[in-house]
Amino acid sequence: MDNLIKSTEEVEKALGEQFRQMRIQAGLDQKELAGKANISLGAVMNLENGRGSSLKSVVKVVRALGREDWLHLLAPQVAVSPMRLLRAQREEAPRRNVFRPRNAKG
Repeated sequence: MDNLIKSTEEVEKALGEQFRQMRIQAGLDQKELAGKANISLGAVMNLENGRGSSLKSVVKVVRALGREDWLHLLAPQVAVSPMRLLRAQREEAPRRNVFRPRNAKG
């Protein structure tokens, strides 16, 4: 359990390092990535240093690095709709008829 990232700051720092590594692997410096992603150099620096960044900047950087696959890992497509599953279960369940004699009250 010691390997779990516990705080928001630790998550931001770990993600920033991942972005830095992706940028380096793409052969870009921070200024080139900022231009390619159409965001400021400061936004790239903040992202890589884990100092917070907007979701919009994160998405732009991911796209600029050609790593849309990374976004799909964060927000995978839901294969089964919970509502569709519930409807299917209702359709499969046998209907129960309640029998009440006509003279019964209640």
